[in-house]
Amino acid sequence: MYAVQHKQTNAHDDGIWSCSWKHSPTEDQDFIVTGGLDDLVKVWRCGEDSMELKHTLEGHQLGVVSVDLNSDASLLASNSLDCQIRLWDTAKGSLLRTIDAGPVDAWTVTFTPDNRNVITGSHSGKINIFNVDKGEKESSLDTRGKFTMSLACSPDGKYIASGAIDGIINIFDLATGRLIHTLEGHAKPIRGLSFSPTSQVLITASDDGYIKIYDVAGASLIAALSGHASWVLCVDFNSDNIRFASGSSDRTCRVWNCGERRCEATFADHSDQVWCCRFNSTGSRLCSVSDDKNIHLYDCP
Repeated sequence: MYAVQHKQTNAHDDGIWSCSWKHSPTEDQDFIVTGGLDDLVKVWRCGEDSMELKHTLEGHQLGVVSVDLNSDASLLASNSLDCQIRLWDTAKGSLLRTIDAGPVDAWTVTFTPDNRNVITGSHSGKINIFNVDKGEKESSLDTRGKFTMSLACSPDGKYIASGAIDGIINIFDLATGRLIHTLEGHAKPIRGLSFSPTSQVLITASDDGYIKIYDVAGASLIAALSGHASWVLCVDFNSDNIRFASGSSDRTCRVWNCGERRCEATFADHSDQVWCCRFNSTGSRLCSVSDDKNIHLYDCP
């Protein structure tokens, strides 16, 4: 049964815009990382029905807008409005290196599936790919578009998808940097993107209030889902390849059945917009963060 497991109230001193949830095999521990407008990155140990603050990471000068853990939770990337990408040792809470992404040249940050690179979108529309070990820019992909607000890498490592402020979605071949598909299904900003575990399906979240489901190979629209009463700010596919979650400015977090194209559960526990939601590695639980400064954990059997 879908249910609230835990509420971490006032987890930050300002709105929380991003989160990531991964399992660490070496620590045999689940870590949740959050980034807030209070300029802080926080690392939490996650139990069955509790959260324990492990590290508070300082250094960003402006609000932290994006965080991501690599696949084994050993590294953490954070990005803020100061255009600094910071790479941290998750277990130790120590700063490994700082990458200067240049003026207004970093927004969303995400690791590639092989953990070798971090990728960011930029106000110029470019997608910048940085080497994790050296902190150097390896390449840039030009969307020839506007501000890149959202990014996602396919789990098989083949594709990068980007979502722009004008509603355009581009899909690139990660190995060659070649633009494969351009999707024009939304008329408003693309806030969130997520590939299915098989890398065959892409879901998109937009300010137009719709979630759209695309076939990646054919670049064809499978379905358009409505239900949120305002902007859809985030989406995340479950590891079961069936369900996905979404968060919205309507203050709710929803779980959807992708195959049946219906909403299975609606959580209306936040008092402000839900900026980010992420499943755990097994897909049995969901984390959501909000402008209300709270972190909520849900049971998703």
